[in-house]
Amino acid sequence: MKMTRLVLQLGLICFSFCSSAADLNSGAKIRVLIVTGGHDFEHDQFFKIFSDNPEITFKAVEHPNAYNQLTPEAATNYDVLVAYDMYQDISEQAQADLLAWLKHSKGLVALHHAIGSYQKWPEYSKIIGARYYLQKTVVDGVEKARSIYQHDLDFTVHVVDPSHPVTRGVKDFEIHDETYNLFDVANDVHPLLTTSDPHSNKVIGWAKNYGAARVVYLQSGHDHFAYENPNYQKIVRQAIRWTAHRD
Repeated sequence: MKMTRLVLQLGLICFSFCSSAADLNSGAKIRVLIVTGGHDFEHDQFFKIFSDNPEITFKAVEHPNAYNQLTPEAATNYDVLVAYDMYQDISEQAQADLLAWLKHSKGLVALHHAIGSYQKWPEYSKIIGARYYLQKTVVDGVEKARSIYQHDLDFTVHVVDPSHPVTRGVKDFEIHDETYNLFDVANDVHPLLTTSDPHSNKVIGWAKNYGAARVVYLQSGHDHFAYENPNYQKIVRQAIRWTAHRD
């Protein structure tokens, strides 16, 4: 009987400990790495989006010092990479580190001008699901015009999949922002946001998978008019949550 009681007590202790550990893990904050560089932006207003998010902790790093955070050792400290850079130089080692990190089911949220990064690395466009052209380019024998942008526009954002975890609870909304146009969007993306503004590409937000990694791209996010839009804030928060597999 004493042995039976001891086994039961040990079982209860183990159950309590394991349950507490599981609760702690499920409630742990999402660890976010925010990468900037190569493009100016309103620093304080942008980072307020993340400092106001109680679900995350974050570290901000600017190129050319970003790549040392994606080495196999350092990358274990993060669950999601938020790319708000527009940078071109990336070594083969840095490419390999990023691909290896994504293969471990990590998340990527690419915002606004990050679509223009790494023009000479074809795999990047496959990762984010689009290719923006900083200059006229020939792709598979087809000439692509330089992509264009337009500042300070007021337009309507349409939520085309309100059931997706990234856009859940968000209805069509107005935003003052910069638009992009004449860029290619891959066929394997899942459209989330569109606009009918003639200065913009129709699809302006999507989700996709890159292997085991979840990826979200949002065209919006030029300055404080977008940063302070509550709908944009909510979509960014939910994009981080979804790419971190916390949906």
